[in-house]
Amino acid sequence: MPKIIHYRKKCIGCNICFELWPLRWRISRKDGKCTLIDGIEKKGIWQVEISDNEYTDNLRVAKACPVKIIKLSI
Repeated sequence: MPKIIHYRKKCIGCNICFELWPLRWRISRKDGKCTLIDGIEKKGIWQVEISDNEYTDNLRVAKACPVKIIKLSI
């Protein structure tokens, strides 16, 4: 099952992830950084398993991220 890996501390809050896929991303009101919906944090790195159907949309998000803090693994 594919997985999204998100290095949230390095986020600049550009909002592109939310604009491209609001079902998985949102912007925090506290600090303006993106938040991975349903993500689990371990040592500052957020991760969530996703369905195969969601992979393509989140690949677009990862490629659009200007600071390259969103990764996908298969």
